[in-house]
Amino acid sequence: MHEMSLMRDLMRHIERLADRENAVAVTSIRLRLGALSHFSPAHFREHFDQVAPGTRAEGATLEISTSDDIHDPNAQGVLIESLEVEVDSAVE
Repeated sequence: MHEMSLMRDLMRHIERLADRENAVAVTSIRLRLGALSHFSPAHFREHFDQVAPGTRAEGATLEISTSDDIHDPNAQGVLIESLEVEVDSAVE
């Protein structure tokens, strides 16, 4: 269940980033999985699909890269490299 806790934290972070951009939806997320994160891209997608429903990231395209550098400061985590969002044109 450690992965689900990590995924819920990640989703809260994505929602905060979406708030900052006044986004109505997150359409694309580019991520890097740390060498020690215990995630493969397929495993990450599986967990993402479990936590995304009902959030602005539901249906977002995931672009996932992996690192093999165990000495990277983010080796144990998942790093959000970028988000693409949809904003309400009435708010702009």
